[in-house]
Order: sequence, then C-alpha cells, then structure tokens
Amino acid sequence: MPTAAEPTGATDPAALAERYGLSQSSIRPPLDSYLRELWSRRQFVLSYARARTYAMYAGARLGSLWQVLTPLLNAAVYYLAFGVLLGTKNGIDNYVAFLLSGIFVFTFTQRCMTEGSRSLALNLSLIRTLHFPRATLPLAYVVNELNQMLVSLGLLFVIVGFTDGVTWRWVFVAPAMLLQTMFNIGITLVCARVGTFVSDISQLLPFVTRTWLYASGIFFSLPAKLDQVDAPSWVVKVLALNPISAYIDIFRRSLLAEHEANQLPNAWKIAIVWSFVMLAAGLVYFWRAEDRYGRG
Repeated sequence: MPTAAEPTGATDPAALAERYGLSQSSIRPPLDSYLRELWSRRQFVLSYARARTYAMYAGARLGSLWQVLTPLLNAAVYYLAFGVLLGTKNGIDNYVAFLLSGIFVFTFTQRCMTEGSRSLALNLSLIRTLHFPRATLPLAYVVNELNQMLVSLGLLFVIVGFTDGVTWRWVFVAPAMLLQTMFNIGITLVCARVGTFVSDISQLLPFVTRTWLYASGIFFSLPAKLDQVDAPSWVVKVLALNPISAYIDIFRRSLLAEHEANQLPNAWKIAIVWSFVMLAAGLVYFWRAEDRYGRG
C-alpha cells in the first residue's frame, strides 16, 4: 500500500525502474554492442576452453595423451574398414595422410556441432546466475576443439613430412584453418540456439553428421568419384558445393603434392564464401535469441 511520501504510480515496477534508472538484465543489446562485449570476454572463453580440455582427460590414466591417440585410433579403424576391406585406397598415393587429413578436418566440424548443441543446456546454472554474452559458451567449445585440431594437425605434419617431404605449400594450411574455424563458429552458434530450444537435436545430429561424413570424400577422392559415377548433374553440383568437401580439398592440396592433379574446382572460393556467410548468419541467428536463453 503506497505511503503518503510515495506517489501511487511509483509502486508500478515499470515506473520505479524508470525513476531509478534500472533496465531489464536479460534484454538483448544491439548487435555491435554485443560483439564488443563478446570480444571483451575473450579471456573467459580461452580459460573456459582450457578448463574443459583438462576436465576431459583428468580421469584417464594416459591423460592428455588421448588428444593424440583418439584421432589415430579413429583413423586406424577407418583405414581398415574403407582402405583395406573396401579398397578405397587403390589409386591414391600416400593414402594414410590422405585419410588422416579428411578425418581430422571433418571431426573438427562434427565435434563443434555436437558439443556446441549442448553448450547452453549444460550451463544453465551459470547462465541464470551471471550476466554475460551467451555466445561465449559455444565459442569456448569451438576453441576447445580447435586445440584438439592443432594437436592432430601437428601429428599430420610429422607423417606428411616423413612420407612426402616438407614443401612451401604448407603455408596455405593457415588460411585453410582460419576459414574452417570461421565456418565452425557460425554453425556451432546455430546448433547452440537450436539445441537450447529443441532438445531432440542431440539425438538427430549423429545421423546428420554420419550422412555428411560419407558424402564428403573423406575415404575416397571425391573429384575422381564424380567423374566415374553416372549421377544427375544436380547431385554432382550439390556434392561439389559441400563445405566440408571444400575444406578437406584445400587442406589436402596444401599438404599433398599428388592431390594437386585431382582437386575440386573452385574449392578455395567455395570455402571462403561458406566461411563468411556461415559466420555472419550464425552470429545474427544466435544473437536474436539472446534474451531467451536460460528462461524456464
């Protein structure tokens, strides 16, 4: 009940907020302000990513050595299943490096998507307690997977150096990595928003990524297959525009001399367009729901 010293209208929450200069804590800020605040939290993103990496291997006897063993064991399984049993290694020089480069590139994107889709749901208590740009959480997951990718890439450099030798083309690995990371940030932000409001996405994503795996030319040379199969022209065009195929192709042509003669057309252009479009679309799509994350 209002007192004599307090006007009747002042008991209204909106009026009180306006009187004392208060604002809604969960309101969505303008995009430019949001990006600046996101940049100011970059140390949190890096620290959170390091903590996740440590926690991931803390309970294992071999510890962080699994960062190297996991991609190697995956590659060994795929080499046996596809390279040996199905014979996809026939006609491809240095098939080990060829296969590893495809697996490492695809796994980088795959894990960003699957882990990013759970990044907000697993941190609801943090979201509901503190005010910060929610995009920092999926970004931390991307940084975590980028650290894993760099370890895998170092291993790949050693293998290619012994089998193919070191060449000047390796310098193109850096822009290839940058382009894929930009793409991964965008698609992770999309998956993070969808995963927050559609819990079933975590059950669906493994099927989506598995289909994507087989259509991306990881176990075989996609340009050679496109020349061999009698498929409709639209199928060939769709496969050629696959972003993962483009990233795999530019990594392979940067590392393997023999891949220069059998590469996807316009792979660099496709990779660049996908990177910028997905990064911009992912940021805007995630930001538009900023004031809805963490609500009951």
